[in-house]
Amino acid sequence: MARKSPAVLPLGRDAPSRFLPWVFALMVYLAVLALTGVLILHSAVERWQRGEVDTLTVQLMPGETESDDVRIAQVRNLLGEIEGVLEVRVVPQSESLELIERWLGSGNVPADLPLPRLMDIDVAPGSGLNAESLALHLKASIPGVSVDDAREWIDRLAEFGRSLELLALAVVILIGLAAVATVIFTTRMGISIHRNVIELLHLIGARDGYVAAQFQRQAMMLGLRGGVIGITFAVATLYGLRHVAEHLETPLAPDIPVAHWAWAILAAVPIATALIAMLTARMTALRELAKMP
Repeated sequence: MARKSPAVLPLGRDAPSRFLPWVFALMVYLAVLALTGVLILHSAVERWQRGEVDTLTVQLMPGETESDDVRIAQVRNLLGEIEGVLEVRVVPQSESLELIERWLGSGNVPADLPLPRLMDIDVAPGSGLNAESLALHLKASIPGVSVDDAREWIDRLAEFGRSLELLALAVVILIGLAAVATVIFTTRMGISIHRNVIELLHLIGARDGYVAAQFQRQAMMLGLRGGVIGITFAVATLYGLRHVAEHLETPLAPDIPVAHWAWAILAAVPIATALIAMLTARMTALRELAKMP
């Protein structure tokens, strides 16, 4: 069994050992929050794209003379003559009111508010029927009719979500690059501070790999220590946000990931930080030691 080489450099008493864990803690904290944003957006985009994309919605504004039932019957008759319409479902006013209350809050919708009547239309795949053509056909006979295509706004919403997802991933990558730059700087500083001790080690036969192992061990331990601090604060923040979101009666509330695999990814951030710090410190130390006589 290989013996662990003792630490002969007094790295624990220099400046990097004091401030580097807090730098890592901040980076891990920001990385976990950004990665959580990626997971939330990815889940939201998948949920949006799983929706009913072959459905058109007819919106019928309240008429001034005719009753809603008469106008709904007229729309149903017209839709029955259009090729590609499979089924027509009139949305009850209670469902429309429930949708509005999700945004405004329960009991905040005025009783005399004129609500449009909604009709969901199932369209045959490949029929070529779209919102624009259907609206032109209906408006020729019935005023105050509009048609919305769920596919269009879902696609736009999904594209916007993917853009934000890429932006959050870019933030995570930038945080990783900042961690690498920090380790490079602190390793060079450590070599400069302990240059006399390193030269003495070289004189008694110590190889560069042995000296580099001292720096890589220190970077790994400091990275792991800072990572634990950072993820502790990050998890506390996420649980706080989740607690607040559960008490918000709005669909805009963030859905904090609760799947085991999502939390496993977040928990791996401190370990990845420690490994990146260890490898960066070793490569930087070997490169700098090679320059020494």
